Amino acid sequence: MQKILLTCCLTGSAMLPAYAQTTTPEKPVAKPANAVKAKEAAPVVPEVTVSAERPTNRIDRQVYDVKSDVSSTNGTAADALNNVPSVAVDPDGSVTLRGSSNVQIMVDGKPSAMLQGENRGAALQAMAADDIESVEVINNPGAQFGNEAGGGPILNLVMRRNRKPGGFATVNGNAGTAGRYNSAVNGTYNEGAWGFQGSANVRHDGRNSVADVSRDRLDPNTGEFVHSSQKSVGRGLNDMVGLNGQVSYNLNQTDTLTGSANYNGRGNDQRGTDRYINGATSTTPANDYLRSTLRNGDSKNVSWGGRYDHKGELPGETLKIDLRVSTSDNQNDSDYANDYVNPNVLDTRARQHSDNDTRIVDFTGDYERPLWGGTAKAGYKVATNNSSFDTLYTDIDPVTGVARVNPGRTNAYELDETVYALYGTYQMRLNERWGALAGLRAEYTEMDIDQITGGVKANNNYINYIPSFFATYKATDTANMRFAYARRIRRPNANDLNPYVTYRDEFNVSSGNPDLKPTKTDSFEVGYETKFGALETNLRGYYRRDTDAIVDYRYFVAPNVLLTTKANGQGSHSSGLEFTVSGKLAPSLTLNTSGNLARSQQRSYDDTGTLVTRTANSLSGRARLNYQYDAANQIQMALQMMGKTLSGQGYRSPNRTVNLSWRHTVAPQLTMVANVTDLFNTNKMETVINSATLRETSTRRFDGRVFYLGLSYRFGGASSSGEKEEGGWGQRPGGPGGPGPGGPPPGA
Repeated sequence: MQKILLTCCLTGSAMLPAYAQTTTPEKPVAKPANAVKAKEAAPVVPEVTVSAERPTNRIDRQVYDVKSDVSSTNGTAADALNNVPSVAVDPDGSVTLRGSSNVQIMVDGKPSAMLQGENRGAALQAMAADDIESVEVINNPGAQFGNEAGGGPILNLVMRRNRKPGGFATVNGNAGTAGRYNSAVNGTYNEGAWGFQGSANVRHDGRNSVADVSRDRLDPNTGEFVHSSQKSVGRGLNDMVGLNGQVSYNLNQTDTLTGSANYNGRGNDQRGTDRYINGATSTTPANDYLRSTLRNGDSKNVSWGGRYDHKGELPGETLKIDLRVSTSDNQNDSDYANDYVNPNVLDTRARQHSDNDTRIVDFTGDYERPLWGGTAKAGYKVATNNSSFDTLYTDIDPVTGVARVNPGRTNAYELDETVYALYGTYQMRLNERWGALAGLRAEYTEMDIDQITGGVKANNNYINYIPSFFATYKATDTANMRFAYARRIRRPNANDLNPYVTYRDEFNVSSGNPDLKPTKTDSFEVGYETKFGALETNLRGYYRRDTDAIVDYRYFVAPNVLLTTKANGQGSHSSGLEFTVSGKLAPSLTLNTSGNLARSQQRSYDDTGTLVTRTANSLSGRARLNYQYDAANQIQMALQMMGKTLSGQGYRSPNRTVNLSWRHTVAPQLTMVANVTDLFNTNKMETVINSATLRETSTRRFDGRVFYLGLSYRFGGASSSGEKEEGGWGQRPGGPGGPGPGGPPPGA
């Protein structure tokens, strides 16, 4: 058979013709049986072999393959994100990107209820890493992305899809220290026009913790600082279960229907003790007491959706209509007991019930086609986000046992948000070296707030215009430059706007601020990508400016009772240099490393009304070495370091961890994986606040050193070792929307 060799450049300013594009993980199409018969009867065509420079990134995002991580078979989504450059996930599940906590997390390009608000951390700890195909890092989201869930940079979890003919399944089971365990099964089956995929996982896991808070507050009567302390212990491993299913049907060669459903549940049980020691003041004697907490409850997250895909007659012409519905229900019951050392103070009892619900409906349409030598894309979005928060706090009489509602700690609140959006983008190759993508999005937002407890209702509506621009320049045959600008709007979420005071513990309460204004963010970025031998390198400089930045604001509402709320700061900005280096140092040794040297500044009012400017310089990074000892054994060591980050009236101190993993191929379809997280048990969260009236250091440590040992077996298809790509952080072409920024060349 005749073989034709096509050599072409597939970089920032060019892309393969439509028939040679790399398939993406979004929706490869399986041909129906009658199409296969037609193919057999068709004339034989020459075999085409493409030799091309495959793009590692798309014009508006970086794409990382996380399946190559050795620990992916027994890790969580939080573990997978921790392996992505410039992303950090702490043991509580809080996510930062380049030091910023204003991060959206999406699933297949769509928002999900289970990944919003306070529920997000626990959901990431419950989601199996093995269900994730790749992670897209979108530091400057373009016009096609909305501003829900914060409007900041986006981490898009691209879930696994496989349309290879036939079926296969993977089963794994893992056991860990302190009674931890997890197990998962993933399977796909494709025959003719039908495709099925499903997974199920169970997990018994969690992170116990101890915390120390040292607080000095200004006594307004004496002008002196009064010391107090809090020591906390939290214990609780919870059960989690996840179910995912998807079915797709090819109506013909151009039309496909896809339906999906997902369920994720977990327990919220925990036992804790807090010892409080309050110093004496001129009006208040010192006291010492112990609070015990017994919490139980559960969380249920459900999502379902349907999608229609149509391929038009023109090369690259597509129509996608997508409906997603997701709900999250979190319930907790907490029993509190305060036991006082002072014999003249009666012990107290209390109970708190919390029920938080979120429902998101997301209906979108996207149309893409070649136009004037480039690619035009337009779309719409109609989305609703309904959130409700219901807290009932009762004090229990220590003598009679009668429960009485505490109106100061009881709260019912609802927020309904509706967004209508239109966007358009145009992408083209300007010449042999330059490619560009420009877009504009218009969003109309309606918000209705109902503070049920206080009998207060409010509404607001506004429209925002959001431009974006991206460009690439092919400097040499092995080097590309990238340029990006995007404006974003961060709308306050439901908790940020709720004015009612919520009880946390004897020292701390929190509330939102209904007067918050949206934060406007302008971000600029320039990048340079090249190769040095076998090493791929990427250097990016960035600058981000926030107007009306939403920051934490703290002040005392009673002696030693600190209120944490939100406020609009005067502004903030951050800048830095980010680099990644990946490739083979030797035939059996692979390096993946990244770093972020950042400088950030925040301007906000102190608790005395003084305008304060805070600045932080920090270095964050991670390095991972993969050593292929022999054909059956692979060893991986990863170092993660998070630099100093600003947080309203204070900052979070740096931290670092070391993880170690080993994969052993027992048989072609059976592998054994062992991994240790936080090998030296150094992970801690330390927050420092230093204002005119408050000096506080809060340190929380976790039982981070956790050992897991497990087996993974694959039925059918290629062996697991063959399918896993060697190395780590493998940046892959594709992702939803296809590779490359240039659009099809004229005449393709």
